[in-house]
Amino acid sequence: MQHAVGSPLPPPHQPGHGPAAGWSPAAHHPGPPPGAHQGPAPVPPPHPAPGFTGAPPGPVPPVPHQPAPHPSAPQQPAAQHAPAPPTPETTGHVPLPPGGPVGMPSTPPATTAPDPTTTTLAVLLIGPAGAGKTSVAKHWADHRRVPTAHISLDDVREWVRSGFADPQSGWNDNSEAQYRLARRTCGFAARNFLANGISCILDDAVFPDRPVVGLGGWKRHVGPGLLPVVLLPGLDIVLERNAERTGNRRLTDEEVARIHGRMAGWYGSGLPIIDNSQLGIPETARVLNEVLSRSIASPPNW
Repeated sequence: MQHAVGSPLPPPHQPGHGPAAGWSPAAHHPGPPPGAHQGPAPVPPPHPAPGFTGAPPGPVPPVPHQPAPHPSAPQQPAAQHAPAPPTPETTGHVPLPPGGPVGMPSTPPATTAPDPTTTTLAVLLIGPAGAGKTSVAKHWADHRRVPTAHISLDDVREWVRSGFADPQSGWNDNSEAQYRLARRTCGFAARNFLANGISCILDDAVFPDRPVVGLGGWKRHVGPGLLPVVLLPGLDIVLERNAERTGNRRLTDEEVARIHGRMAGWYGSGLPIIDNSQLGIPETARVLNEVLSRSIASPPNW
């Protein structure tokens, strides 16, 4: 059953004009209809119109209708007003460069030591669970002198709420697919940040024995200019740090030992490796800058 809800509202820019039924723009807006050609303002008559009773002097309002067109003139439909272009101060209309593959960072002259704190970079921080990747990445991004974003694979992977496939409950096609989707999403985000002048540091537990999924995937998603660095403290350190974790970020000791053993394959790979067993977060970030300075001058072959 249809219920009456009152008269329809007038157009949004005409409050207080009553019901919209029978509403006519000409009745409320003296002058030409929207989209019609606007000519010069009409000249006021030299004498008051008959019946004028002495209103205060001032400009006479425009004539409420246009002169009839010449009979022989073709009738043109009223032009449609295009939306006004946004002003530079309007939010949501800032043009952004498209994100694309990240090329290798430019090598400075040999006489100048490259400064990784002022160069726009894409860094991939690799390491086992408990290596301190996330903590070091956040600190490094927080203390740079140029805009820098930290993109954590685990954070993006946990965007999935209902249907989250936790590998700790069993590695399967669904958890593998969510990992791949998270890596691709991180890569797209990094490319967009970098295209707009914002450096990125990503962290992921990339295994050396799965190059197609690991480094190969990151190179496809971000570009050849991505600079990988491995954090690999001793097993006792990662076990201790893992024990301080909570939730699904905490792994069993057996899983941590297995992952750490697989990460040992990075030795001899040609990638820079930082053993931060005896380093705090700020000290590790400083060593990371030194490693990146060398990588900019001589990019690793990966």
